[in-house]
Amino acid sequence: MTDSDPAVIVRELRKSYGGFTAVDGISFEIQRGETFALLGPNGAGKSTTIEILEGYRDRSSGEATVLGTDPERGGLAWKARLGIVLQNTGEAGNVTVREQLSHFARFYPNPRPVDEIIAAVGLEAKETTLIRKLSGGQRRRVDVALGLIGRPELLFLDEPTTGFDPEARRSFWELIRGLKDDGTTILLTTHYLDEAAQLGDRAGVIAAGRLIDIGRIDEIGGAEARVPIVRWRTGGTLHEERTHEPATLVARLVSESGGEPDSIEIVRPSLEDVYLRLVGDAAAAATADLAAEAAR
Repeated sequence: MTDSDPAVIVRELRKSYGGFTAVDGISFEIQRGETFALLGPNGAGKSTTIEILEGYRDRSSGEATVLGTDPERGGLAWKARLGIVLQNTGEAGNVTVREQLSHFARFYPNPRPVDEIIAAVGLEAKETTLIRKLSGGQRRRVDVALGLIGRPELLFLDEPTTGFDPEARRSFWELIRGLKDDGTTILLTTHYLDEAAQLGDRAGVIAAGRLIDIGRIDEIGGAEARVPIVRWRTGGTLHEERTHEPATLVARLVSESGGEPDSIEIVRPSLEDVYLRLVGDAAAAATADLAAEAAR
C-alpha cells in the first residue's frame, strides 16, 4: 500500500441475516488523512459496515480493503495499525485510568505516551481513580484514550462523544483535529450532525442499508438542498420561500409592506436539515416501494 492509495475501499458490500439485508451493496472510498463521517438513522447499517471493516464481522459479498488488507484476513500486525472506539465497552472497573492505559499501551509496537493521552482526553485529575468510580462521560473519555494509545493509522470512532458535556465535546473536537493534522485517517459515526459538520471532510448517508448520498460536507444533498429559506409573518400568517437571492426578497418584502414584516428571518439549511430531508425522502420511497410490491 502506498501513501496515494485509499485507506479504505468498499465495493458492493453486502451483509444479510437470513432474509434480512442489513447492508445492501454500498461502495465508497476513504482517502488517507481524511475524516469521513458515516451518517444514518439507527438500524441503517452503519455499525454493521464498520464491524466488517474492523474485521469483527464477515461480509456476505462484495469487497473491502482496509490499509491494504482484507479485514477478514487481517492479523495482529494489521490490527495494531487500527484504533477503535466502540459505542459500548467492557473496560475493567477495578483498575485506575493510568493502569488501564499502561496495560493497553504494551499491546502496541509504538504507543503514545500514557501521560500525553491522559492529558489529551482531559483526565489528569482522575488518572489514579478506579474506572468504576468515574462518571459516564469520564468513562467515555477512557474509551477514547484506549482507541488512541496505539498511535493508529486509521481510527474508528463510533458515537465517540456520547455522554460528553458541551465543553468536553469541544475539547474532543480539538483533539481529533490534531490527530488529523498528524495524518490519521478517521471514520466517524455520530448522531450529532454539528459534530460531523465540524470534523468531517466528506460524509456518506446510509438508509435501509443503502448509500443514498456521498460527498463533501458542504455538498451533501446537492445545491438545491442548500438554497436559503426566507420566513416572514404578516397578519398572523407565516410565509416561507426558498430563494437563491434572500437579500433581494427581503428588500422587496420591506418595500411592499412599507416596513419590515413581522418575524422575518433567513435560514441557510444546515447539514442536519439536509440529512433529515435525505433520510425522510428515502423512508418515503421505501414505503412507496413496499406499497407497490403489496399491490402486485
